[in-house]
Amino acid sequence: MDWNLNDLYKNINSNKISDDFIKLEKLSIKFNKSYKNKIKNKSNPKTVHKAIVELEKIYEGLGKLSSYASLNFAANTNNEKISQFYQSTSEKVSQIRKNLIFFFIDWNNIDSKNAKRIYDTKILLKYKNLLESERKYKPYILSESEEKILDQKALTSSRAFNRLFDETLNNIIFDVKIKGKNKKLSETQTLSLLYDKDRKIRTEAAKGLTKGLNSEKKLITFIFNQILSDCKIINDLRGYKNPIDSRNLSNEINIKTVNALIAACDKNNSLVHRYYKLKSKILKIKNFMDYDRYAPLGESQKKYTFKDAKKIVLDSFSSFSPEMSKVASLFFDKKWIDFNIRDGKRAGAFSHSCVPSVHPYILMNFTGKIRDVTTLAHELGHGIHQYLSRKNGYFQQNTPLTTAETASVFAEMLVFNKLLSELNSPKQKLYLICSKLEDIFATVFRQIVMTNFEISIHSRRKLGGELASEEFDKFWVNANKKMFGKSIKISEYYKNWWMYIPHFIHSPFYCYSYSFGELLVHGLFAKYNKEGKSFVNKYMNLLSSGSTEIPEKLVKKVGIDLNDSKFWESSMYLMKELVIKAEKLYKQIN
Repeated sequence: MDWNLNDLYKNINSNKISDDFIKLEKLSIKFNKSYKNKIKNKSNPKTVHKAIVELEKIYEGLGKLSSYASLNFAANTNNEKISQFYQSTSEKVSQIRKNLIFFFIDWNNIDSKNAKRIYDTKILLKYKNLLESERKYKPYILSESEEKILDQKALTSSRAFNRLFDETLNNIIFDVKIKGKNKKLSETQTLSLLYDKDRKIRTEAAKGLTKGLNSEKKLITFIFNQILSDCKIINDLRGYKNPIDSRNLSNEINIKTVNALIAACDKNNSLVHRYYKLKSKILKIKNFMDYDRYAPLGESQKKYTFKDAKKIVLDSFSSFSPEMSKVASLFFDKKWIDFNIRDGKRAGAFSHSCVPSVHPYILMNFTGKIRDVTTLAHELGHGIHQYLSRKNGYFQQNTPLTTAETASVFAEMLVFNKLLSELNSPKQKLYLICSKLEDIFATVFRQIVMTNFEISIHSRRKLGGELASEEFDKFWVNANKKMFGKSIKISEYYKNWWMYIPHFIHSPFYCYSYSFGELLVHGLFAKYNKEGKSFVNKYMNLLSSGSTEIPEKLVKKVGIDLNDSKFWESSMYLMKELVIKAEKLYKQIN
């Protein structure tokens, strides 16, 4: 199944695309003339409401065009015409956006008393959280002319390097020796071999991945340095004290909570050490290496067809909420998923929310492993969340990253619980629990490894000068050693694997949101286990809320207090329970 993008546009040469650009440019010029310098302290709330409705309509139109271009590019990064279309769309959207930038700048120039007077009125109830949340950027917004310059320059700075990174990484050919034969593989295919039952194949995959990345090490190191420089320049201009501050602001979370999350994870790395020592016993590998982490255990070697994965996921969703399963079915029935592996296609997986007038799209690379089943559940969780929250309009459709991961991780948990409940054999249960623990560790501890790595490289860049590739390697290994301790030996191959992580380039400091989301879901699952079916409506309402309220208020409605300093530590309960279960099952089997 390749996705059907016809709900956006028929093809990249569609006349509708050029017509929409012309229409949106006219609307943006008209908007600028109508409202520039009109949003002031004495503004009538009706004027602000009328303006924001018109603005949202224009941004949705631009979002539709951008979505179509980016989805085409993600599926075909090696297609020159699609790459050109992607770049020209970005340029045209940026040009139109110049006419709109003034609005939130003018809004933030209103004093606090009058801003409250305006957003507290009944007519603006729908947009209250948006207008209130935008005020937090007040200390960091520059003048309109400066904001226009930054937006335009992004085309040849961060956005340009994002594209270069994708095109470079997704078109590396990795040479891997499999049973004496040299194979030329994509990144996805090479990473997939790290899950092979044959240790020789895993070793060769690690070698091949490292060699392939090294073939572009000079260029990718350069790209990383440009992203670090760009972040430093922007942060300095806006007045952010720490490199992570802008991400925390967009996530609507304070540095104290983020530090508490990181500290709780660092404190509990012993769970990871304990588990991998157990796994080395199960596999009878004394010298347990980084490329042994995902070695399959018994039944976890089972291959799944996409049809199998679809049934497992939909059945799991249905047992929790028929509505959840019904929405997920749309993604299969209407071809909103692209799961095939092919050259030039972006590696990994994502769910793109698109715009409220259309629907989300999912990209993944399905190889038939159990991890692909949980990845499908993960991305469908995102997709359901995005689909249900469309009713809130373009500006409040998407939640901050911290709560954006809630639905995806919750969906994974539903699949895991269903699979576990259907098993009777202690050995099969052990293998499934181990597989789930590895997924959780990847989502909780590994994402904090990545966050610690980013903190290190951004802090180093702040001191001045570019980083050599060897410096990146060193920071990467040191961050990983915290997680693995002495339970895993880090090989020479592993030290350059920072090079293939797209989040470092596309969304600096994104990664801790995964950890946040996973541990938040562990708290939500504790509520679900306690409350049963009465919890379902609360949860579905949470997904439907989008960003109509800040995350803290949204999750409070389902009984979670993010300000509780003990929350993150208490959310470690599930991992602790699963490690203990795995150890007991291992003793029982042996």
